[in-house]
Amino acid sequence: MTVRILWSISLLFFGTALPLWASQISCINDDGKPVDWYVLYKFPKHMSHNVAGTGLEYMFMDSLAPIWKPSKYFVNMTESALGQTLQQLYQTYKSEENSTAYVIYNDGPPNKMNYSWTHGHSKGFLLLDQYQGFWVIHSIPEFPPFPEDGYGYPRTGKYNGQIAICITFRYEQFAEIDKQLLFYNPNVYNCSIPKPFQAELLNLQTMCAGAHLPSVPSNQSLIKLLSAQGEILFNFAKTRYDHEDIYIAWMAQKLQTNFLVESWQRKGHRLFSNCSLPYHVYNVNLVGTPWNSSFPSYYDHSKWCVSSRPEDRWTCVGDLNYSPQQAKRSGGFVCTQNQHIYMAFRALVLHYYDCREFQEFTGAAQTSGL
Repeated sequence: MTVRILWSISLLFFGTALPLWASQISCINDDGKPVDWYVLYKFPKHMSHNVAGTGLEYMFMDSLAPIWKPSKYFVNMTESALGQTLQQLYQTYKSEENSTAYVIYNDGPPNKMNYSWTHGHSKGFLLLDQYQGFWVIHSIPEFPPFPEDGYGYPRTGKYNGQIAICITFRYEQFAEIDKQLLFYNPNVYNCSIPKPFQAELLNLQTMCAGAHLPSVPSNQSLIKLLSAQGEILFNFAKTRYDHEDIYIAWMAQKLQTNFLVESWQRKGHRLFSNCSLPYHVYNVNLVGTPWNSSFPSYYDHSKWCVSSRPEDRWTCVGDLNYSPQQAKRSGGFVCTQNQHIYMAFRALVLHYYDCREFQEFTGAAQTSGL
């Protein structure tokens, strides 16, 4: 059964949105309101058109207002969407109750802890009770702080662009996320999985305890998730034993779409735009904001991709760069066909490299005998 058929069937059963209640754990937007989802895109410190920045400004959209708007806060403020969302987790830590579970992971953890090359190239955190919770996927090294330290934003996260997506889920969805994170093998550096959660969150409990993880039946896993208000998402997860690039070898072919990929484009650490398979992947090299400023991928640490064709409407946000080194790392992506999210991200692409780059590269290799 294809992803497109799954999408159509899901709409029949889950088309009705469920209400979000302020008393429940959820993603919290800039206005302090519970939302089904939000996306936060922090700007790099250096941008075009003489736009002076601190490296803390960001634009934001959510399920209540699905269009990019500049935030009135800096990302290091507790009033920011990340700050208000994390505050729920930090309050849980202080209360020492066993009615909530949380996990924080990052391959580059805070407090000068060693970088992990053996775990997934994954960054995120989740908090839930036995009714509802949220999952945040982001690209910020050394973030978030340990709960005992309170909210803050790392100095190292100012220079480059960064992205974070928060999704609110009902409790039963976290059993599926638990299985997916086994493929991610994230570097968990702070967590609490009380006894009432351990049967459903067995893998997270194992990670939290620092115990040996069970083996997985394959090197890839694709599942459908449903947000609290009925937003349909697909989660791609791969292990480090899958050495194929996740964009070109899997996501583009599975979703049957040509992708424009925005990821950190360091010199010597990027792949060429690839047209060798039925569905292509193109490197974005210039990102533009709705306010006539722009920045190159070299200064953007975010990882996302968007369909080049409007009729396909896919947007994915996740963990891995389009890079030869990253093909050997575990991690994943959350993908949606939400039209508002697609339009917002597609409008950010100012320029990308087409297939001629790939053709010139392969031609040069053949001429040289490689």
